[in-house]
Amino acid sequence: MGNLGCGCPGSMARVIEREEKSSEVTGTIPSELRQWPVQLHLVPPTAPYFQDADILVAADCVAFAMGDMHRQLLKGKALAIACPKLDDTGNYVEKLAQIFRAGNVKSVTVAIMEVPCCRGLDVMVRQALQQSSLDIPLETVVIGINGEKR
Repeated sequence: MGNLGCGCPGSMARVIEREEKSSEVTGTIPSELRQWPVQLHLVPPTAPYFQDADILVAADCVAFAMGDMHRQLLKGKALAIACPKLDDTGNYVEKLAQIFRAGNVKSVTVAIMEVPCCRGLDVMVRQALQQSSLDIPLETVVIGINGEKR
């Protein structure tokens, strides 16, 4: 296994070995998603689902790495997803600040992966909170590549 050539340790190809476990689930597991769209580029800053909301700003990979993401992180929250490495993030700080100012937001949770490039999303949210001049509680959750909370 090696680097994909971009020099970022988070892009290194790796195989995640999993032990076969019986996790029998009867029926379907309901989604906790409460709105659409979810991509930060597409969400309107004044969307009604951000009003008086707890907001989850999650890196794109979090939902795929963390098997129980809906129950553990998303339940009861409005969602915006983004990738600080691959997205054009030029207006993300301002857009997040607009969301915070317009929404009477209760709290913000940032969920990022443990890879270095993901830290940029946490930095952007912190800058947006500072730019909004609001004192909104912030929690950052780091998810390991194996899907566990760090």
